[in-house]
Amino acid sequence: MPTVERIRVMVVDDHRVVRSGLTAFLAASDDLELVGEASDGRQAVELCARLRPDVVLMDLVMPEMDGAAATKAIRERCPETQVVALTSFREDELVTGALQAGAIGYLLKNVSADDLAGAIRAAKAGRPTLAAEATRALIDSARQPRTPGHDLTAREREVLGLMVQGLSNPEIAEHLVVGRSTVKFHVSSILGKLGAASRTEAVATALQQGLVTA
Repeated sequence: MPTVERIRVMVVDDHRVVRSGLTAFLAASDDLELVGEASDGRQAVELCARLRPDVVLMDLVMPEMDGAAATKAIRERCPETQVVALTSFREDELVTGALQAGAIGYLLKNVSADDLAGAIRAAKAGRPTLAAEATRALIDSARQPRTPGHDLTAREREVLGLMVQGLSNPEIAEHLVVGRSTVKFHVSSILGKLGAASRTEAVATALQQGLVTA
């Protein structure tokens, strides 16, 4: 009897009960294998570099480092690893943020076990899988005029708001209870998305575009 080639999967979610449910789901599939779990984005990036999973099931709203930032870091460090966003949230900015970061799929947590397994197999083969809500968000996004900052994630908007208040990176890190390197990553991403060469320019653009209030 031929040996089934198993797809190595890592689960990233800050809720233990969700990770437990996904672990049970993976255990029930002959061709899927759990190789690691992470409770936040930073831990996910570190584990992925060591474990090199085929597919990562990535929650998007987490402490320390959100799913979009973790997805981008993973895709840069481990390009052979595919990321499928698995979240409870349908917001357009989360969809576009995750896909722009490099996720190959976007599914809601109410997805059926069969559809989730199919998405993991499709991701391993390099094929995208999108929930209907994600497809609709992409269509809506394509129809809307692009303004600076339209693709900022919720966490990036939060960091930008603190930048507008004049907080330094260490102060932002203390305020959000995250690492300084995480804040540095967010600030760099914010500058890139706003097309700003400096923090001052980013703050000016944010105020001009009404992205945050002073």
